[in-house]
Amino acid sequence: MTLGLGADSGDGREELPGGGTGELPRGWARATLAELCDVNPRAFDDEPEDGDFISQVPMAAVEAETGRIDASSQVRYGDFKKKSLTRFQENDVLFAKITPCMENGKIAVARGLLNGRALGSTEFHVLRTLGAVLPEYLMHYLLQRNVRTNAEQNMSGAVGQRRVPRPYLEALEIPVPPLAEQRRIVTQVEQQISHIEAGEDALAEATRRVSDLRSSIADTAISQHSESPWERLQDLLSEPLRNGVSAKATTDGTGIRTLTLTAVTRNDFSPQFTKVTSADPKRIKSLWLEDQDIFIQRSNSAELVGTSAIYHGERNWAIYPDLLIRVRVNQSRVLPEYTALALRTNRILFYFRQNARGLSGSMPKIDQAMIENVDFPVPALHQQREAIEWVKQQEAAIDPLAASVSEAQTESAELRAALLNAAFTGTLVPQDPADEPASALLDRIRAARATAQKAPRKRTQRKPRSAPPGQEELPQ
Repeated sequence: MTLGLGADSGDGREELPGGGTGELPRGWARATLAELCDVNPRAFDDEPEDGDFISQVPMAAVEAETGRIDASSQVRYGDFKKKSLTRFQENDVLFAKITPCMENGKIAVARGLLNGRALGSTEFHVLRTLGAVLPEYLMHYLLQRNVRTNAEQNMSGAVGQRRVPRPYLEALEIPVPPLAEQRRIVTQVEQQISHIEAGEDALAEATRRVSDLRSSIADTAISQHSESPWERLQDLLSEPLRNGVSAKATTDGTGIRTLTLTAVTRNDFSPQFTKVTSADPKRIKSLWLEDQDIFIQRSNSAELVGTSAIYHGERNWAIYPDLLIRVRVNQSRVLPEYTALALRTNRILFYFRQNARGLSGSMPKIDQAMIENVDFPVPALHQQREAIEWVKQQEAAIDPLAASVSEAQTESAELRAALLNAAFTGTLVPQDPADEPASALLDRIRAARATAQKAPRKRTQRKPRSAPPGQEELPQ
């Protein structure tokens, strides 16, 4: 087994194998997750009794990008032990493998588990460290946006069910400082992140207020025409609703420009919120964006599912992903801008969120039938134009606030990225020559694993799954 240790460069730092990836500080090593962790262990270290209560952790219980987990829900182990749910225990690292949970940063250290154990979503990879890497250090490393972007480029599967495969995660190499230095890094990272999060909490509240203001403005504009005939969206379409396509991101910058979900969440159709994918040109002829196309998120977190936005821009600028549904309306009956206003009213957003379906622990989803069945008042076209103009005048007052919030969010993300980059390149905290080199601990772990592999193992019959992988989840 090769640990991928660097060679001394002569100045106290070690060059990374392969070149071009930077240098490691003295005492650091580089190792794969397969060398550092037991990836997706099949059992607990200490099996609970049937009558024991343990935590249940659906996907919704892991916060995006914060590393926090809600382990307050519990189940009786005997009622669920035969189900093909994910088993994990205190200090395991959870890594959401499915889109969009992984991209959103649903990664956490399992903490505060009832009796130290839990059953969770089948959409988690579980990393149980072998001692050479701290769970918190590993979690913060994986939470880096560039790490998640690279994982996204290596997802497999299609049709909104793309996942990070286990072999990719096992082969992922990370820099490993001495254990004592990892503790110093984690302490400093968490101190600094607590300050960043305080600002981010304020920004999140400001974002919610801006969103609420926009919805309230839309509510007022649409309710003014409540006496007009009400129409179902299905009867106002110029063509059937259409999902996008799921395609793998490319690494060389060649391919098809494709929207990301953030384009709709932030109501910003800019290159910042696109990626280049390997979408098949033969399958995407009808997926190119046109001016005044409306897009609805068919799957996301509970607070974002059903979010919509209207595209204003040049034709054929990009395509859209499978997790978005495109709406094109008959403009002789209803204007796209007016339809977009209706779709972001609180009444329709509440309808989407209340009716979103999904197995417990997975992201809630809405389908085309739900969208087709929404209804709203449709006045004459000139009245629709008046409503649109009134909304633009009202929103002009909050646009500067929205722009400043967006700018601050970008700066906060850059600050967090810079902090983590410093942590994992050895510049956040000083090195201590007295620390045991990471290579020494890794060598001992390697030797112990080799010895364990030679020992005779008791053969056990594998229990059949009660449901296909990824399909069985915990009840809410």
